[in-house]
Amino acid sequence: MENKLIGKLKSNKYLYFFTKLFLLFLIIFVLDFSIGKTLRHFYFTQESGWQYRTTYAMENTVADMIVFGSSRANHHYHPEVFEKRLPFEYYNAGRDGSYNLYHFAVLKSILKRHKPKMVILEFGKEEFKKSQVGYDRLSALLPYYKTHPEIREILDHKSEAEPLKLAVSQIYPFNSSIFTIAIGNAAINKTRRGDIKGYVPLDKTWNEPMKTIQSVPAYDVDTVSVWAYESFLKECKLASVPVYVVTSPYFERSALMDTSMQLGKNIAGKYDVPFFDFSQDEKLISHPNFFADHLHLNDKGARIFSDFVIDRILVEKMDYVTQKK
Repeated sequence: MENKLIGKLKSNKYLYFFTKLFLLFLIIFVLDFSIGKTLRHFYFTQESGWQYRTTYAMENTVADMIVFGSSRANHHYHPEVFEKRLPFEYYNAGRDGSYNLYHFAVLKSILKRHKPKMVILEFGKEEFKKSQVGYDRLSALLPYYKTHPEIREILDHKSEAEPLKLAVSQIYPFNSSIFTIAIGNAAINKTRRGDIKGYVPLDKTWNEPMKTIQSVPAYDVDTVSVWAYESFLKECKLASVPVYVVTSPYFERSALMDTSMQLGKNIAGKYDVPFFDFSQDEKLISHPNFFADHLHLNDKGARIFSDFVIDRILVEKMDYVTQKK
């Protein structure tokens, strides 16, 4: 009976072709579904690392004070200093290599379920420089696309085909993270040095001479990145969450104003958001032993810088109260 059916199919070459094609797509669908479900399970069972910290920030943290930004946020704001001087529980939602679209997406997920009492957004030079990298790095948020509808508009900026890819494939959200997922679930990952409430300390000391910036090359401004930054500030304002934009120090000297820094400061002023620029603060950049490299403070520098930030916040609050009186 089976041989007769196969024989009939073969006698009609078109029917035979489309039957084989259907079976191929069925096998691909089943494999994609089963592998994707397995990757999703192991992605969300991680207990440490970048991916775990993103999940914790978006779905679990109820901290009073939350820090956002790229690696400079992740390594520069020390939880012990903040919690000692401010009556707030702290969490650092910064992530290495992240950009404004990422920060805005994570903020939206947090505000959907929790209202913090203070937000700090680390803002760096060339923050608005047009680059494909910022869009590519949105892959870090693809695992949350289906369960977090509030971030879909943001993630759709990655590419026009993004909604279709995510609707068709269960593997796609994880295909750039398979190795990291494997490491995140390995026993060795649980024994390595982790974070402190999202903060990751750097222990190195920078031994290179200080850079002197003589010129700032012109670059195209990414209007979508500007939109994400401005939307971040507006979202905080709408939720009545005090937000502070901070630029931490660079181990370099420059008398020139970066385009993004000027624009970021202007937008912050538009929404009456304090903008603290420590990028050239002599009390910090005159000490190379505070730095791990020319872009990042080490743990010692992070403690001192965190104190400086708190001083500015407290002065800002006092000024605000005085003006209200």
